[in-house]
Parts: sequence; C-alpha cells; structure tokens
Amino acid sequence: MKEKIAVLAGTPVDTRMGMDCLRRAGLDGAAFPVGQNPVEQTAFQVSDTAEKTALVRGILERAARQGCTRAMIYCNSLSGAVDFPPLARATGLRIVTPLDVYRDLAARFRALGVLSANAQGLAGIERTLVRADSRIRIYGACCLGAVLAVEAEEAPSALVERLGLGALADWMAACGAEALVLGCTHFPYFRAALAAKTALPLLDPADGMLELLAAD
Repeated sequence: MKEKIAVLAGTPVDTRMGMDCLRRAGLDGAAFPVGQNPVEQTAFQVSDTAEKTALVRGILERAARQGCTRAMIYCNSLSGAVDFPPLARATGLRIVTPLDVYRDLAARFRALGVLSANAQGLAGIERTLVRADSRIRIYGACCLGAVLAVEAEEAPSALVERLGLGALADWMAACGAEALVLGCTHFPYFRAALAAKTALPLLDPADGMLELLAAD
C-alpha cells in the first residue's frame, strides 16, 4: 500500500486541489481541511497564535495516527500564519509548505510580483523572500475575491476580466517585476486565463512542493 501524504489547506476546495496535485504526481493523499470557507479561514489565520497552533497540531497528530509520515500544506496564507518547523519536530512529520519553495526564488529573481489571497499570505511570502535575500523587491497585492470566485467556480476568463488581474499584472511588470507568483493555491485555477493577459511568467509553488515530496 502506498504511503499517504496529509494534505492540509484552508478549505475543502483547495484541499481537494492539493489532493488532485498529488494524484497527478502518482502520490496518495489524505485530506484535512482546516476551515470550511475562505472568510472563516482568513479569520482563523489572524486569531490567537496558541489557538491556531493547537488546532493545526491536533490535525497533524490525527494524520500521523492514520499512517501519514509526510504533510503538504497546500495553502500559502496558512503557511505564513502558523510556524510549521516546530510542529514538524513535535509530530515527527516531514512537512512541506509553499514557503519552502519561495526561499529558492530569491536566488533566481531580483524583483517579483506576488498575488495572494489575503495580507497574511502576502506577508508570509514577503518575509520568506526577504529573509532569503534582502535585496529582492516585492510588488504585492491580495484579493480574497479571487478565492471566493474560484470556490464559486466562476469561469476563469470571466474572473480574470472582472477583477482586473491582467491590469494588475501589467502594473507589476511596469514596476520591474520579472515574474508573478501565484501566492494562493486556489489561483492555478485561472493560470491559463491570466497567462493570456500578461507576458510575465507565472510561478506556481505546487510544482516545487511536489519535487520536495518526491525527493524524500
């Protein structure tokens, strides 16, 4: 029987997206959504640190009891809102988050645009990139509305047009950004539609997380 990898994400929708990513890579996952919807998840991420840590630790311990030895945190803002290295030591799980991937980006780019779900996610990504290289420039924006639209299954092209994401990418490019980070794991849903509106390369951290999980 294949080893199962715990997938933790903000809502059932992005948890399912994380499961789909594992499946396409030939890996088995077990789903553990932390919240029920994006608004609830954003409120959770700005709640008391001890309460957040205790809830997530409980989920990870449940995953370990179910036979998981690794975990993928398929949520950028959750990765920035909870300190996962101590939880990895406490639970014995090998935990991979989008922030593990972003550390490598600082060595490859001098300036990046970042589109995140909320300010918690944006702050976590910026903190990780600047700690890796303080010279990097970040041009960031957050849009919870895009997450809500993805959860509602709005057509990707309509979503990108209605929210002005092409114009936002143009602004980032004009500022000097060399690529645009899709800083929310909901956002690959409209990756192709946004790519049609900008010349900026679009960076999806899920690709790097899968490489890290496969390397173990």
